[in-house]
Amino acid sequence: MQRYPTVLTIAGSDSGGGAGIQADLKTIAALGAYGTSAITALTAQNTQGVRAIHPVPPAFLKSQLEAVFEDIKIDAVKIGMINTIEVAQVIAEILDRFQPEFVVFDPVMVSTSGSKLIQDETIEVLWKELFPRATLITPNLDEAQILVNRKIENVEDMITASREMIDRGCQGVLLKGGHLIAPKLFDVFDQKNGSPQIFETEYIASQNVHGTGCTLSSAIASYVALGNTLADAIQLAKKYVAGAITAGKDITTGKGSGPLNHSFSPQVMVIKSI
Repeated sequence: MQRYPTVLTIAGSDSGGGAGIQADLKTIAALGAYGTSAITALTAQNTQGVRAIHPVPPAFLKSQLEAVFEDIKIDAVKIGMINTIEVAQVIAEILDRFQPEFVVFDPVMVSTSGSKLIQDETIEVLWKELFPRATLITPNLDEAQILVNRKIENVEDMITASREMIDRGCQGVLLKGGHLIAPKLFDVFDQKNGSPQIFETEYIASQNVHGTGCTLSSAIASYVALGNTLADAIQLAKKYVAGAITAGKDITTGKGSGPLNHSFSPQVMVIKSI
């Protein structure tokens, strides 16, 4: 018997198509895996910003998750937008019940356009319920500053902040430094029983970076589902995102921050033996 390497994305829907569930499924397909989904919230948004958020009832989210887990073998889970306590609690319950091997959590708190996407009281619940259950969390600088409650201005600050998050209960952290605009960009990868690793990337000038965080986290989940180690998956995902930014930087989609070109180098769907 055979099957596809499968990724489940648990995230919000982006009506503009550049981030959230839409970006995740495009990424998963482009990398040769099979994507499944559970939607946490509906957003009315486009390249210029978020106009409204409509949370999905927790009971219905739970039904979505049960329907997927009870029928399909999930190799990796990607978690994105969570904007209520009840949604976080449902996801934690499902993770404990079905015990997926790999979970990457992109704690989406602020949109590319600057709109806040999470309730303040939900953040402490993330620390308690979801961060300890995730194999890797992938905050950007804005999100990390919220999580450690201080400014992060350089790579040394990033290393310290990553270790703080590990000490507070995270298994692994990839702190993304893309908001420190410079010719060279740096991400910090740290794990509970490891030492910090620094990933270096060339800065790519582009207005079309909407959904970059969603794309990176779903790419990491996809590469793990395809059989790579976590460190290798991060390297491959960063390379994919850089290629998608480069391929889409001269394309106009809307009047604001446009999407990456997720399909710049599509891979044939992989088939695994059961």
